[in-house]
Amino acid sequence: MATKDKKDTAAVGQGIARRAVLKGSALLAGGLATACATGSGTTADVAQAPPPKEDEGPAVRAGKDTAIVNTQSGKVAGFARDGIFGFKGMPYGAPTGGENRFLPPKPPVGWTGVRSSRQYGPVCPQDKGMGRFNDEEAFIFQWNDSVESEDCLRLNVWTPGLEKTAKRPVMVWLHGGAFAAGSGHDLPAFDGENLSRRGDVIVVTLNHRLNLLGYLDLSAHGDKYAESGNVGMLDIVAALQWVRDNIESFGGDPGRVMIFGQSGGGAKVSTLMGMPAAKGLFHNAAVMSGAFGMVNTTENSRRLTHLFLKELGLDASSVQQLHTLPYNTLQRASDAVLQRENAPFDGFVDIRKIRNNLSFAPVVDGKVLPAWPFKESAPAISADVPMIIGTTQNEFVTGINNPDAMAMTEDELSASVARAFPGRAQAIIAAFQKAAPQAKPFELWSRIATGPIRAAAIRQAKGKADGKRAPAYLYEFTWQTPILDGRPMAFHCADIPFAFFNTDRCDTMSGGGAEARALSATIADAFIHFARTGDPNHDGLVDWPVYESETSPTIMFGEDVKVSLNSDGVALSTLGDL
Repeated sequence: MATKDKKDTAAVGQGIARRAVLKGSALLAGGLATACATGSGTTADVAQAPPPKEDEGPAVRAGKDTAIVNTQSGKVAGFARDGIFGFKGMPYGAPTGGENRFLPPKPPVGWTGVRSSRQYGPVCPQDKGMGRFNDEEAFIFQWNDSVESEDCLRLNVWTPGLEKTAKRPVMVWLHGGAFAAGSGHDLPAFDGENLSRRGDVIVVTLNHRLNLLGYLDLSAHGDKYAESGNVGMLDIVAALQWVRDNIESFGGDPGRVMIFGQSGGGAKVSTLMGMPAAKGLFHNAAVMSGAFGMVNTTENSRRLTHLFLKELGLDASSVQQLHTLPYNTLQRASDAVLQRENAPFDGFVDIRKIRNNLSFAPVVDGKVLPAWPFKESAPAISADVPMIIGTTQNEFVTGINNPDAMAMTEDELSASVARAFPGRAQAIIAAFQKAAPQAKPFELWSRIATGPIRAAAIRQAKGKADGKRAPAYLYEFTWQTPILDGRPMAFHCADIPFAFFNTDRCDTMSGGGAEARALSATIADAFIHFARTGDPNHDGLVDWPVYESETSPTIMFGEDVKVSLNSDGVALSTLGDL
C-alpha cells in the first residue's frame, strides 16, 4: 500500500449535522467511528507482545491473580486478552454532580482492597443526536451506548506489559462530538487493544464533562465559579496528571506522552496546547479533522449563560439551584436557547457560519485559557511540541443517508456552490475540476464544501511551522470506502479506525480486507513512531516531509500513499477568505 512514488500528484449523516447546528457547536460529532477487530501485520522496528500459544489456555483471562496494578488511589484489577492487558472505567477524579457541578475536578476518592476495572465507566450526560435513527449512519458507526452519570471522570488503559521499567510511549486519545457529546468508548474504533499490540505502546482513552456541565461560564456569579467555563478541559488536564502519576505502574513512560484526537477531540488537543495547566503533561500532539475548532470569548460565553438562566427562570440570586436541578431540565433549557439563537441548518455544515453560533466550548478567560490557540499563531507555551495535522477528503458532505447523492447534476452543482460562495461559483468549480477531472458533480461539491475545513488545517500547520521550534506534519486521508457503493467516500471519522489499526473490526466503515488493513498498518505505524520519537516516518512509509509554507507538503493516505506539494493552494484560493 505504501509507495515510494514522490510525484505531485463530500455530510456525515444528516442527523449528525442537524445535531451540530441545533447545538450551535463549532465542531461536529467527531468521535464517530466504529471499533474494529484484530488485524494482522507487524511494525518493522518495534517489538510486539506475543499472544499466548494455543496450549497456554483461554485467550481472555481475568481473576484475583491476573492484571492487578497499584495506583495512587488503590489497587485495580483488569484482564488480559491475547497478550494485552486492559483496564477500564478507572476513576481519575471524584464525582462531578451536586455541589461539585461547574467546579474544577477533585482527586478521585480512594478505596481499599482491589477495585474491579474491566468494564467501561459511565459517560457524561448528553444529547446523542439523531444519527441512531438513520439506518445507514447507525450501520456505519455502530455506536456503543452507555450509562450516563455525573460520576464520569473515568479512563481506560491498554498495555502490553506491567513492568515498571518498560518505559513504553503513551498515546492518549481525546474523543470527538464537539464539546457536547461522545465518550472515550462510544465508537468501537477507539478500542486500544490492536494499537497497543502492534506498536508496543500504551493507549489511554477517557471520559470528561461535556456541554453545559463542562463549559457553562458562571464566572460572573462569584469566585467559586471562576473556572466553570473550562472545567471540561480541566478534567482532561486531571486525566493527564493521572497518567503522569500512575502510568509507570502500567509499563508506560510519563516523559513520552502523545495526545491525539479527532474533530472535537482535535479541538481539545489544540486547546490543551494553549493551557498553562497542561504544559509538560504531553510531548507530541495530533489533530485529526479538528483544526477548525472554535473557542468562546468571555462575552459570548456570558451571553449564553444569561440566556440559559433566563430560560430556566433563574437569576444571580438563584444560581445555586443549578446544583440540584436534574440534568434533563438543564438540557431542555440549553437546547431551547441554542435552537432559538443559532443559524438554521441550510444543507451542509458550513464552518464559516458555525463560528458565529453560540455553543458550549472552552472560554478564553485569561487564566485557564489565556488566548485562542492557533487563531493567529501557534501557542508559545507548547512551541516545542511536534504536531500531526490532517483532514479527510470529504468530511461532512457525503452520500451517507442519501442514496441519490451521486445523481447530482451540473446545474445542481452550480446552484449549490453559488449559494455557498456567491459570485464565485464558476471559477471555483473550474479550479476544483482541474484538480479532480474525473470527479462527478457531487464529488466536486463535497470537495468544495470541505475546502474551509482543509484550509483551517493548512493554517494550523503553517502557524506551527512559522514558530520554527518543533515540526508539523500535514496529511489528507483520501481512502474511498467501498461501503454503500462508495457513497460515504472519505467521510468525517473515516481515518480513525486506520490510526487505531482497527479496520477489520470497523469493516462497516472501511470495508475491511487486505487493502484497508495494509493502509491501516502504514498509518498506525506513523502514529506509533510519532508517539515514540516525534517523527512519523518509518520504513514502510514514503518520506513524509516536515511542513513548510513554501511547498505545503502533504502526505496523501489513499489507494496510493504519496506526497503532494501545493496540491490545495489554487483551488482553495478561489473560495475567498475562509
